Amino acid sequence: MRIVSLIPSSTEIVHALGCGDQLVGRSHECDFPAVVKSLPTCSEPKINIEGTSREIDDRVKETVSDSGSVYRIDAKALKALEPNVIITQDHCEVCAVSLKDVENAVCDWADDAKPEIVTLLPNNLEDVWSGIRRIAGALKVKDRGDDLINSYRERMQAISQKAKSIGGHPRVACLEWLDPLMAGGNWIPELLALLGAEDLFGRPGEHSPWMKWEELVGQDPDVIVVLPCGWGIEKSRLEMAAVTQKAEWKKLKAVRTGRVFLTDGNQYFNRPGPRLVESLEIFAEILYPEKFSFGHEGTGWQRF
Repeated sequence: MRIVSLIPSSTEIVHALGCGDQLVGRSHECDFPAVVKSLPTCSEPKINIEGTSREIDDRVKETVSDSGSVYRIDAKALKALEPNVIITQDHCEVCAVSLKDVENAVCDWADDAKPEIVTLLPNNLEDVWSGIRRIAGALKVKDRGDDLINSYRERMQAISQKAKSIGGHPRVACLEWLDPLMAGGNWIPELLALLGAEDLFGRPGEHSPWMKWEELVGQDPDVIVVLPCGWGIEKSRLEMAAVTQKAEWKKLKAVRTGRVFLTDGNQYFNRPGPRLVESLEIFAEILYPEKFSFGHEGTGWQRF
């Protein structure tokens, strides 16, 4: 089997299924586990991904408006890899290479050379598990997929049961983008619900919603968790001025009580794959530090 994965989360799934040695190509964003960095890349962003959150947002919106996608596939490189299976997604034109991009790249291949295209549509946790099943089926390791899903569910359920036995569940605002403000959606509200916490802005299974600053101030959350799409902790820390310069920032309850946290959204919360279990662990450490310690502080999350 020759596999090309064009999404970081599916690259992680392939490895979790024990099929990493069959990967022959990846997207420019696939970086975990580290061994995949040696594989040839088959995609690149159309925009400059450096800059402030406002600058990046403006470029993304302009590019989507003009061409419908933020990424381009290197069709020549993809064809040279002769894949049997290509894994992509149909969830978001901004998140990663899309199904349409892949279909356009392989449309002129000979029929006997066309690969199986596995498309993921992860709107919620159940969709993530379904995606693992779909990949496992395509790679002929269905039983491994079932075992993997069961192990993830068991780990999550154990954390959930312990968290829900704790009193004083917090009201939480998750910020997936800083300028303009966007809340975490899709599986993020589900992860918080597993811990008994209330997500003030996201809705399970729905795309991340845009927010107004006044809405954040009006809700005055107990906890603010920053998990920008595509960013690690240090980049997020640099960009926090977009909110900390607001006059009301210091008056927010989460700020006054020292409950503002920066996370590595790129490696954890934004990837609908195996490390959503670790994302739940990070939430648990942040929300209930006296009850949970998985060792993620410092790398997965930090206090602001």
